[in-house]
Amino acid sequence: MLYYDQRKDLCEVTRMMFDRFNTNAAGGNISVKVSEKHFIMTPTLMSQAKFCRLNPEDIIVIDKNGDIYEGNGKVTREFNMHIAVFESIPDAGAVVHAHPKESMVFASLGMDLPHLTEATRKLGEIKALDFAPATSVELAERVRSYMEERKNSLPVAALLREHGILVVDRTLRKAYDMLERIEYNAYVNIHANLFRALGIYNPKEEKGNLAYNVEE
Repeated sequence: MLYYDQRKDLCEVTRMMFDRFNTNAAGGNISVKVSEKHFIMTPTLMSQAKFCRLNPEDIIVIDKNGDIYEGNGKVTREFNMHIAVFESIPDAGAVVHAHPKESMVFASLGMDLPHLTEATRKLGEIKALDFAPATSVELAERVRSYMEERKNSLPVAALLREHGILVVDRTLRKAYDMLERIEYNAYVNIHANLFRALGIYNPKEEKGNLAYNVEE
């Protein structure tokens, strides 16, 4: 089996993503660059049909043209969005697309996600992109345009209006790690706004520059 260890690891991360409510049965997909020619990718309907319980043989080995070399699964219709990322960011090693519960609030409202946690500040921004229909060429091109702007600043994340999130990093584990950081940051934002509305918390402007850790 081609890339067995990488496909097994992708199965573990995919299951973790579903079990921790970082995606839902409506979808999500992950791709990993494993060579200059090949990518491995979760199959279509991984959530709806399999609840992200995948085996290595379900993971497809594919090239940028969509030709499958191995794997029982079929290509997700969002393949074009993943390839747009890899073509825009040469150092990208993994792309995670998900529908995380807390971040979906910001994505659905088209709101950029502010940083309230130090752990996400290395992203620079978590921007909500303008709406484009799921699986469409328009969405892939919208993602491509944004990723080209950010091609020298991995990791990168973007909210897809009324759809979900994209997280890009050099490795699969790093990309998934950032997905969880963003989701916790979204949770903190929602509750902080509730505290403000209730008058429990009245933020004061910070004086001076805080020395955030953006390396770890």
